Amino acid sequence: MKFDLQQFLTVTFTLFAVIDAIGSIPLFISLKTKMGGIRELRATLISGALMISFLFIGEPFLKLMGVTVSSFAVGGSVVIFLLGLEMVLGHEIFKSEKDARAGTMVPIAFPVIAGSGTLTTVMSLKADFAEVNILLGILANLIFVYAVLKSLRWIEWALGEAGLIAVRKFFGVILLAIAVRIFGNNVGAFGQ
Repeated sequence: MKFDLQQFLTVTFTLFAVIDAIGSIPLFISLKTKMGGIRELRATLISGALMISFLFIGEPFLKLMGVTVSSFAVGGSVVIFLLGLEMVLGHEIFKSEKDARAGTMVPIAFPVIAGSGTLTTVMSLKADFAEVNILLGILANLIFVYAVLKSLRWIEWALGEAGLIAVRKFFGVILLAIAVRIFGNNVGAFGQ
């Protein structure tokens, strides 16, 4: 349960790829226009509360449901793999709600930032990494998400459409590799 730089970096980049704040910039910009603005701090705090609470109460909840962390990690690795495929291939696998009237909580904080893929990833990472490193990785990503939300127009202008596509595909490939590793590390726990 102590800080490990390698674990922190791996967790941070894994969550960075899953949350995909850069890839979500076009969606954020569209929602900001439809809603007349985004409450950046509120969206960040709500999504952070969801991820952190899931980090700490996710395992007891799984035990209540009779599911092990390893089996959840294997299931989560499949979700992460599909998210990676979605990013690389550019086809929507996970359908998201298109109604932006609900405001900052839905759909910005959940499911765009702290959606099922992110929450599944937090639980999957628990199988291989210390909680302190996951918590710090979550906090690092929340800072980044807040910065992205605050500077949407500038980021869109700087990267351009081609840059956004390239970044999304690059992190999609990273997600595929991470999913395969999580699957491989936890699939052996079946049958024990």
